[in-house]
Amino acid sequence: MLAGDEFISSPPKKTVRFGGTLTDILLKYERGETTDFELLKHQLSDPDIKDAQIINWLHEFRSSVAYLTKDFEQLVSILLKLPWLRRSREVVEEYLGFLGNLVSAQTVHLRPCLSMIVSQFVPPRIIIREDDVDISDSDDDEENLSENFDTCHRALQTVAKYVPSTLQFLMPILVEKFPFINKSERTLECYVHNLLRVTVYLPTLRLQILELIVEKLLKLDVSTPQQDIEDAEEAANNSDSEEKSTEEGLFDMEEDEERKENKVSPSSERMAHPLAERLDILMTILFAYIKDVCHVDGKLDINKTKDLYRDLVSVFDKLILPTHASCHVQYFIFHICSLKSGLAEAFLDHLWKKLQDPNNPSVIRQTAGSYIGSFLARAKFIPVVTVKACLDLLVNWMHKYIDNQDTGANAYCDVALHGPFYSACQAAFYTLIFRHKQLLDGNLRKGNTSWCSATQLLRETIGSLYQLFGVALGVTSCRCALTRLTVSSPLIPMCSKDQRRPLIHFISFGKN
Repeated sequence: MLAGDEFISSPPKKTVRFGGTLTDILLKYERGETTDFELLKHQLSDPDIKDAQIINWLHEFRSSVAYLTKDFEQLVSILLKLPWLRRSREVVEEYLGFLGNLVSAQTVHLRPCLSMIVSQFVPPRIIIREDDVDISDSDDDEENLSENFDTCHRALQTVAKYVPSTLQFLMPILVEKFPFINKSERTLECYVHNLLRVTVYLPTLRLQILELIVEKLLKLDVSTPQQDIEDAEEAANNSDSEEKSTEEGLFDMEEDEERKENKVSPSSERMAHPLAERLDILMTILFAYIKDVCHVDGKLDINKTKDLYRDLVSVFDKLILPTHASCHVQYFIFHICSLKSGLAEAFLDHLWKKLQDPNNPSVIRQTAGSYIGSFLARAKFIPVVTVKACLDLLVNWMHKYIDNQDTGANAYCDVALHGPFYSACQAAFYTLIFRHKQLLDGNLRKGNTSWCSATQLLRETIGSLYQLFGVALGVTSCRCALTRLTVSSPLIPMCSKDQRRPLIHFISFGKN
């Protein structure tokens, strides 16, 4: 006999059930006898079902998967709804074994199994109801959430091991299950993190998963204009200032050290704009993923970095280049380029080919020019020698373009007609504006201004296409200032005159 405590804590050796063995129940159902089958469904759907009962049933199901044809979809659906992740370790292991047996014997149930696993990539919801209305909008961030995610990935790997066609069915499910952008930050964070984990053991899906994530990030990005983010931050700062001024003097007796300890650093503050906060979190995850993939034991792995770079460039071409008003997402490609100077040069070469290729759509060529200027100007990790080489390419291409247009019927300012040319002009001047100190530092010390003299850029400025009409006003103003710094030039009065004329703004680099 067991003592009282031992009896309560020990699992039952045998569970009392009704309806006979599982095989008998399934065979009776095929003959039209449904009583035991309905009882079985009721037992499996019972929210108070014990772990020992689940284990016993799963053990029988593993031995009877040959009978679980398409006719028993409803029964399989009930099994897939079992809360197995939040059960004992024994239940989890038995359930994983059942999944492997089921999909290997009955591939008709593959998609429901994959859907069930992927649905566990987000925290479970806390069910809140008021007047029979579900108002749940929060996540149950339980302590063992990370362990549950690990188990889900074990389940997915098990299914993929037994069924080679898993990859074909999995990707549409990952797309379908992606949470809406208005879901909580935690939900989006967990789902994106788990998607990226899938690429580790199913690398053939990496490109498609990266495309899915970047596509969703772009929707967040274009839904949150930079001005809206700045306005929200300014409003939040003003609100904080008002609260501080109201409370000022109420707690003068507090020690300064205590105030310092309680002060929150700006870097740890949440962004005021909710969509911007979501975007910030997801971009951080993507950057961390890039770092983890490219480094092995803390050292940069060149081969893995190159492979990931190729995938990210493919995503950039497919999604970023054609997208208007993207402000933040494109930094994922800048981030990986910062890991190796060769990658930055390869990316610039890639953009350069896009810009000069007449077979590409004009808008793609213009956007490529914009990214060349932005990348050269803002990426401090690009050495000056590379910047000079790129500027030489741009200027020479602009020379040839003008030579081909000066005597033609199209030799007039028309953004629609000469968009790529104006984009190249703006890229060159934009780069000079932000990096002129580094570019001219050595030359000015030697008294040599030939590299960036008026003779080099004069033709682009006073040519018949007269691109001053096609670049942004801030670029024109700064370019004139740069001209004054380098050499006395007839451009100066022309620039001053241009500042009073309405200009065509076709590309925006932000605040110049």
